[in-house]
Amino acid sequence: MIPHFTLSGQEDAPVLVLGNAPGTTTALWNDFPLPFRLLRFDLPGHGGSAPAEHATVESLASGVVELLDHLGLRRVHYCGVSLGGMLGMWLAANTDRIDRLALVCTSAWQPDKSGWDERISAVRSSGLAAVADAIVSRWFTPAFSPAAVTRFRTDLLAVDTASYLACARAVRDADLRPELAKIDAPTVVIAAARDQETPPECARQIAEDLPNSDLYIVGDAAHLAVVEAPRTISVILDGHLGDA
Repeated sequence: MIPHFTLSGQEDAPVLVLGNAPGTTTALWNDFPLPFRLLRFDLPGHGGSAPAEHATVESLASGVVELLDHLGLRRVHYCGVSLGGMLGMWLAANTDRIDRLALVCTSAWQPDKSGWDERISAVRSSGLAAVADAIVSRWFTPAFSPAAVTRFRTDLLAVDTASYLACARAVRDADLRPELAKIDAPTVVIAAARDQETPPECARQIAEDLPNSDLYIVGDAAHLAVVEAPRTISVILDGHLGDA
């Protein structure tokens, strides 16, 4: 299924696909004025995308391939956060559509699934409102803009519950470690020092298994580091993607 998308920027610029974390929409990338043609898409039941009760990393990544085919895009750069990063790993390992890859605050697998099990159980029984504050507190450091935190919390609560659960299970159940050896696209792996969802060790493990990668740790930011530290990360991305 083709997700809801936006495509903006100069038509002759390289296309950079941007993948989101569960609970966020294309607004995640509003502060990224990168010199690319930006293709942003929403996960199922997020933003403008149709809901879905079941999802896997493979099925979601296949939707990205459908989107690229729909737009007539043969090769693209890809940058993803959290689940969006997992989709990027799958795409780079299993298709020939990715020129350069950027993985931000993500992991190849979840060694301890108990946190996701508890979140899924709480959402199933009481809805997203029961976990919204806890989720947002892990997305940002305490000093981050209260107005921005409120905006992202509002977007989270607007997500279709069944679709959020589907995406949460996709993160919990994925194991992309066998895929990493198949990735030959030049890759930058970016972690945030204060990320509790996907700590820097997750990024280090990915980088160690990727033969053609560079690792960066962003200082004072949490899981949605692309929101808290957009300038720092955009400089890293521009350096990685701009010399392609």
